[in-house]
Amino acid sequence: MRLNQGIFRIAVFTLLLGSFLSVSSCFTMKYSATGASIPLEAKTVSVQFFENLTRSQEAGLNQQITDKLKDFIQANTQLLIINGIGDIDFEGAITGYAVTPTAIISGDEAAKNRFTITLKIKFTCEVKPELNFESSFSRYEDYDADVDFESAKALYTDDLLALLVEDIFNKAFANW
Repeated sequence: MRLNQGIFRIAVFTLLLGSFLSVSSCFTMKYSATGASIPLEAKTVSVQFFENLTRSQEAGLNQQITDKLKDFIQANTQLLIINGIGDIDFEGAITGYAVTPTAIISGDEAAKNRFTITLKIKFTCEVKPELNFESSFSRYEDYDADVDFESAKALYTDDLLALLVEDIFNKAFANW
């Protein structure tokens, strides 16, 4: 009787192990130290040059965001960045670049202003089209009204772009 129980346990264990191995081999996602999950079939990524659709046409902003997104992807994935269209492709546009008063003291006098950058992103994954998305991303920084916009722009643009790139990356590769 004890021999049969031992054989039964070994048989159940072998069956469970075999089932686990066969199910786990069906998954085709690659995980990185950043928490990114990238389809194994994807080997290349492309980042198209960002259009600036704002009235301000801030010089160099579209190149800056394009480069920051490429650099972040290169630093956090094993994907090869290519010109043209990759297995994964990012298209983007700057749709908002503005300053607005936020804390009104009286009448038209503001204590704080808000500097906002908004991007629209189209993410295409040729190997897993169900991951495709189009989405807007926006980040802002509030600053004292006695600081002029040129100074605020110099202080906050890099930080806002870094946060936007991280948001885009997380939506594309960490399913946030």
